[in-house]
Order: sequence, then structure tokens, then C-alpha cells
Amino acid sequence: MLRNLFRRVTDLLSGAASVTDELFDDLEEVLIASDVSARVAARIVEDLRRQVREERVRTADGVRELLRRQLARMLSQHAAPLTTEADPPPLVYLMVGVNGTGKTTTIAKLAARLQRQGKSVLLAAADTFRAAAIEQLEVWAQRLNADLVRHQAGGDPAAVVFDSIRAARARGRDVVIADTAGRLHTKRNLMEELAKIDRIVARELGRPADEGLLVLDATTGQNALVQAQEFRGKVRLTGVVMTKLDGTAKGGTLITIAEEVGLPIKLIGTGETVEDLRDFDPVEFARWLVPQS
Repeated sequence: MLRNLFRRVTDLLSGAASVTDELFDDLEEVLIASDVSARVAARIVEDLRRQVREERVRTADGVRELLRRQLARMLSQHAAPLTTEADPPPLVYLMVGVNGTGKTTTIAKLAARLQRQGKSVLLAAADTFRAAAIEQLEVWAQRLNADLVRHQAGGDPAAVVFDSIRAARARGRDVVIADTAGRLHTKRNLMEELAKIDRIVARELGRPADEGLLVLDATTGQNALVQAQEFRGKVRLTGVVMTKLDGTAKGGTLITIAEEVGLPIKLIGTGETVEDLRDFDPVEFARWLVPQS
């Protein structure tokens, strides 16, 4: 689980006998190896050096405590709760991201979470470019006993979202969660299609989508940063869901996304079951990244 993240940081600080320039240099290298971008890693270490001087910290354990507090402060600036109410309903979430990030599974987790909160959910199969994506979402809808609106493969994704909002109103559903094509961010026509969905939602609701959530895979490292920057330049995004934050991920991707892109981290996925979707808590996350022992 998350306790495995930043293991090399913990090992470095646990093994150090004293606070030296070499320790800070090694820490910067380890942060970069943990998928923190070079620019953010340098900023973290520079701030840490300053705090060590100001507080006259003399031990590696003291440095570890300062690092934990520093990460918590940094991440607290990039955390925001998920929007869970809309007036008038339905609440609309648009889920975007490239193939392989765990987007469809995240949709299922989010639907289950909302159902546990007493909300009724309708899923919109707006990834019409892949028949398999429609079928996968249909399976989840059946498992969750949630409504599904789908068209034939190859249909107009914006029309699916339009029909889903209309259906949610007619059936009294609280939330629409729309899947979108797992498009490569370099495909201009597909990005334009996503922008069209944005416009349809705004026209039909009289407001933008309540959440435009970018789903990113923590194991992809710097490629996740490229995806976030490209998507943000094309569509309205309100936050990030970071997936695959389990024993295989190094954790630095989340820090990089928060600092370099500025989108709030709203949810994190930590496993395969529908319960493994959590609110992002920066203080708790910092403790997992840099545990006390």
C-alpha cells in the first residue's frame, strides 16, 4: 500500500548519521528517482535546507520530520473536495484521460462511492470510439445496479452526454458520470470532440460540468505531467484523480502534478476494489510518503 511509497527517501534519512550537504544532494537525487520532477525536487530541497538552518536541526530524523511537514504544506495548497451537490440536479462529472490510466474502473469506484452516500447514479458511455469501452461500462452498470445511457459504437459522444443529462432529469437521478474516449492527448480531432462535450453540458445545464476530472496513472511518471498539461490546455478541468497509488507506485508523480500543473488533487485510487477510492488528504499522504520510522 502507500507505506511503500518513497521508501528510498525513508531509507536515506534513516541511515544518515548527521545532516550534511551530501545528505541534501542524495535526497534530491532520490526525490527525482521517485518521479518528482527535477525542478520541484530542487525547490523542495532548497526549502528544506533553509528550514534546517532556521530551526537548527542537527539530526536526520529532524530532517525527516521537516520534510514530512513541508510536503503536507505544499500538497495542502493543491487539495480540494469533490463537488457533491448541484442546483438544479443532476450533478455532472466528465471523466477524461488516456487509455490505460484506470479511468473506467475509477468511474465504477466513484459511482459506488456516491451510491453509498445515498445518491442515484447514471453512467454515460460517451467513449463511442471503442465498442469494448461501452461494454465494459455496461458490465459495471449492471454490477452496481446503476442506469446506463449508451449509443452504438462510432456514434456522437456529445449526443450520448446530452441524452444522459435528459434521461437523468426524467428519471430523477442525482448524478451523471460520463466516460469519454481514452484519447491520446496528441489527437487534435479527439480533443476537439471533448471540447464539444464541454459545450453541450454547459448549454444543457446552464453551467459547466460540475467536475472535469483528469484521471492519471501514478506509475507513468513524467508522462502524466505531459498529459495533464496538454489536457488542461484544451478542456475545462477542475481536478485530478491519481490512480494506482499502491505498492508499485513511487508517489512523486502526484507531487509533480500538484506543483507543476496547479490542478487540485481530489481523489486517489489505492487498489482494485470499488472501495479503493479515497479523498486526497495531504497531511495523511505526507505521513505515508515519509513515515516516522
